[in-house]
Amino acid sequence: MAAEVAVGVVAGSLALVTDAGHMLTDAIAIMLALVAMRIAARPPQGGFTYGLKRAEIISAQINGITLLLLSAYFVYEAARRLISPPEVEGVYVVVTGLAGIAVNIAATWLLARANRASLNVEGAFQHILNDLYAFIATTVAGLIVWLTGWARADAVAALVVAGLMLKAGWGLVRASARVFMEAAPAGVNPAEIGRRTAALDTVVEVHDLHVWEVTSGYPALSAHILVAPGADCHAVRLAAERLVREEYGIEHTTLQVDHASPDVLAIGRTADTHPEHCADPHGQAHLGKGASE
Repeated sequence: MAAEVAVGVVAGSLALVTDAGHMLTDAIAIMLALVAMRIAARPPQGGFTYGLKRAEIISAQINGITLLLLSAYFVYEAARRLISPPEVEGVYVVVTGLAGIAVNIAATWLLARANRASLNVEGAFQHILNDLYAFIATTVAGLIVWLTGWARADAVAALVVAGLMLKAGWGLVRASARVFMEAAPAGVNPAEIGRRTAALDTVVEVHDLHVWEVTSGYPALSAHILVAPGADCHAVRLAAERLVREEYGIEHTTLQVDHASPDVLAIGRTADTHPEHCADPHGQAHLGKGASE
């Protein structure tokens, strides 16, 4: 990175300086990822009943925001240079770009072997991968400047790098925001889970169904299940747990299973009609076959 900044200033290349800025975010991303993983590994204690697992999500969001801010700055600088292109030493850009490609291929290969199910690790990987693409774009631009003298190619390469940073940054911010907002994991449909759970034998109704992620790769679910009078609550709970574990990969579940009162068995009654079970029910109520029996 230091070499890129030095050569970028000497060669007058914004593409190299942009790459250097991206490499700085790479270093920060890897540092944050390592610190966050260490913090997240601490056992739950005190008021942090899930531990500090979301430290990794904070790290991913910081990485994403950093990429967005840097991309905005480099878009501005590239636009300015497109209007008034400075002198650029293409040969310096090509040599430095080739060295950067070699370094980033090695770094990408190393990080590709890590567990990228973690949004934190994926964030660090995206930084390195985008830096590899950025070096390729910079090298091509340097070659064009060297062979043709078209100095605006350097600014175009900087725009390409900024675009890559923008895409990766927005993806990280959006994914981490879903976790902070306790949205269901991507690809998981809570309504479908509710309907399939309500379809289990003797189930009358499923309500207060919540699906969220504690951290990336750690989904959790809670629900209130009403079963027909005389039904085996424990058997229903085990069946529901098996359903969400095998079909949706959700291992952490909290299920409250109760017998439905006679008035709840009427067809079409919903969770808000039986406050004895839920004083403040949330979400859609899913009626099961047991409601009509």
